[in-house]
Amino acid sequence: MTTVIKRNKWEIWRDVIFALFAREIRTGFNDKFGLSWAVVNPVVFIFVLSFLRGRLAGGDTHTIPTFTFMAIGILFIQSFLQTLGSAARSIKKNKALFAFRQVQPISAVFASALFEVLIKIFVIIGIVIIMFFMNMELQISDPLLFMVCFFLLWILAVSLGLLFGIAELFIAEIGKLRDLLTRPLFFVSGVFFSLQDFPKEYWHFLNWNPILHAIELTRYSVHSTYGHEGVSLGFLASIVLIFVFISLAVYHISWKKAISR
Repeated sequence: MTTVIKRNKWEIWRDVIFALFAREIRTGFNDKFGLSWAVVNPVVFIFVLSFLRGRLAGGDTHTIPTFTFMAIGILFIQSFLQTLGSAARSIKKNKALFAFRQVQPISAVFASALFEVLIKIFVIIGIVIIMFFMNMELQISDPLLFMVCFFLLWILAVSLGLLFGIAELFIAEIGKLRDLLTRPLFFVSGVFFSLQDFPKEYWHFLNWNPILHAIELTRYSVHSTYGHEGVSLGFLASIVLIFVFISLAVYHISWKKAISR
């Protein structure tokens, strides 16, 4: 006699996300380098840029080692842009699977974003290992603040990715607009500079950007002497909460119409 195993909605959603997560790994890294390239590539990129900037700019930048200063900026902007792009593309990429009742667009977005955050965790580990073997200064004053900033920025990227992913199903050209809008973020988010490099009367031109708040607060979490004037964890959390609400509201209203197009 066959036994039918009944699962609740949470168990079904968990299994769907795991299956999509496994599919993301198989389809995205099926060449000779495999999954290792997803970690090695950003580690090398971050290390080379940070090392060169450290050599050119000297020892410290606002009391924090220049290598650490640059590594945090590049890591966070890469994490944001790649998570946003991956989450936005995941809906269209997995559209054929939405014919199955259990598979919904938000599951594809979450699986893709989860894959990106796991890669970045391994990237952080890789950078720390390199710093250890090169006898670079390893210090973190507030680990909790570091993790909070990292995951708040990740949630913001997922929320925006969900919005763009839904919009792209209605208007295909939204993907090109997304690329156009996100490219300048690499240069206005404090990756190569600090808010402290500018006079206070000009800060309002920059501190509207929640990514800048995340990067500056993370630098402060690593070296408390860096300071956190001009940035706020409350502002970052508020922006993230607003976009989470907007993205979920838009998704709830339009996802069935979007996948039927």
